[in-house]
Amino acid sequence: MPQDFIHVKGAREHNLKNVEVTIPRDKLVVITGVSGSGKSSLAFDTIYAEGQRRYVESLSAYARQFLGRMDKPDVDYIEGLSPAISIDQKGVSHNPRSTVGTVTEIYDYLRLLFARVGKPHCPKCGRPVERQTIQQIVDAILSLAEDSRITLLAPKVRRKKGEHKDILEAARRAGFVRIRVNGEILMLEETETLNLDKQKWHYIELVVDRIVIRPDIELSRVSESVEAALREGEGVLQVLRQPREEGAKEEELVYSEQFACVRCGTSLPEIEPRTFSFNSPHGACPQCTGLGFKLEVDPNLVIPNRNLSLLEGAVVAWNRTGASSGWYMSMMESVARAHDFSPQVPVKDLDEEHLKVILYGVKGKKVTIRHRTHNGRTYSWETRFEGVIPNLERRYRETESDHTRQDIERYMTARPCQACKGQRLKPEALGVKVCDLSIMEVTAMNIAQGVEWVRTIDPDAPGEHSDEVLSPRDKSIANQILKEIDGRLRFLDGIGLDYVTMSRTARTLSGGEAQRVRLATQLAPALRASCTFVTSPRWVCIPTTITDSLTPSPACGTWAIR
Repeated sequence: MPQDFIHVKGAREHNLKNVEVTIPRDKLVVITGVSGSGKSSLAFDTIYAEGQRRYVESLSAYARQFLGRMDKPDVDYIEGLSPAISIDQKGVSHNPRSTVGTVTEIYDYLRLLFARVGKPHCPKCGRPVERQTIQQIVDAILSLAEDSRITLLAPKVRRKKGEHKDILEAARRAGFVRIRVNGEILMLEETETLNLDKQKWHYIELVVDRIVIRPDIELSRVSESVEAALREGEGVLQVLRQPREEGAKEEELVYSEQFACVRCGTSLPEIEPRTFSFNSPHGACPQCTGLGFKLEVDPNLVIPNRNLSLLEGAVVAWNRTGASSGWYMSMMESVARAHDFSPQVPVKDLDEEHLKVILYGVKGKKVTIRHRTHNGRTYSWETRFEGVIPNLERRYRETESDHTRQDIERYMTARPCQACKGQRLKPEALGVKVCDLSIMEVTAMNIAQGVEWVRTIDPDAPGEHSDEVLSPRDKSIANQILKEIDGRLRFLDGIGLDYVTMSRTARTLSGGEAQRVRLATQLAPALRASCTFVTSPRWVCIPTTITDSLTPSPACGTWAIR
């Protein structure tokens, strides 16, 4: 049998009855039939399964131990088979962190692009931030107004808890005379009896030198002091400038061999691909952990029917059966008694202040709780009423029970994170820009806009360009990265996903959209001579330009569609 065909003989998997079929290679093949006729049994459970099994068998014994054993399908033999790829109709991912960009690896290349040619900006004032050499720092200090009194500081502790006795002792041994602790300059000999509260945040800086800016100042002294401060401060130097006017505040400048804003004093971390990962603590917004939204207790879900009174079960989140039911009711009655309102009045008729007490509690004020158990015993104690919503938030945060979490989540709503405005990343990462756009502004584009953006920032591309284009140096660095991004974007555009944004979460995609995204993931790398299986492809029934773009050739292999 020539190898221009895939020959299947004696297929008996599931409901197949000794099926023999010859399938042309390097063609678009459709397997069709009524439900239950064996389409999937032939395509997936026989041909695809055997292709996968043969591939795994070709690997080393060490590699096979991680992939597991694959059973041979019930078939006499299959000839002319290629390595197989399967694309089904299921959703891409239910993970809220997965997006079109991450699934297709476009976002991975964008992270690499921004790490290599991105220009950092201060997250506070928006000014461009650059590394500074020692000479640049010295020049900046000498450019300060004449007669300025400055103190060069080397930061040793930045917002860390502890007593830090080792830092103070090391400074004394190194011969330093002064040190600044939490904003106050002290003689180091005075710190021998200093006891810092280990439960509080502290800031400690070594005083390296005190200088008055004059025309005749020795340049060597300033340079040596700057070098010493940078060495002790691990690349960061603080300059404390004394005010000229009485009552004015001291001005503090920050210089860094790393990335630091001269105006705000904000130091930025080293820019790496992980800086832009919302799946890593290095890049994810600390408030929403990179999700872009937070689950918050919704008052309208806690009290859905405000026609009910507290005693009638208006607070559904606290409606319980068993022993805890009476305890919650006793608490409601006690709170109502302490704040002079009736628990038998419909919630809609309560004052706004009383409703706020129920939902959010009262800080500092204790309430006497009286509770009668089922056996007739009465207990009384004083406690602070934290409120229904803080109670649910605390229990959700502290519990290790999935059942309890799922129960509380019924009363929660997903809202955009206020810290990152739904953009998932830390401010430092969002401040890095390529041609005036942050990485999340790029991923907010749809696929068609993304294709155009890649073209307009490339100075060598034909047509009009954006106001900002890559410099020749950046272009040489980013050239291969842009090719990978452009190739994936154009593939998605070609299969009809031009309207989908790169930041769209994968779980919101329809079955057909998810299937096409998987096509981009598996076929964009331009695999050759592979056998691709697609189940129930909805995209076959939509624009013919899509299927035209997928017409197989010897380069892309055989397509089997059921």
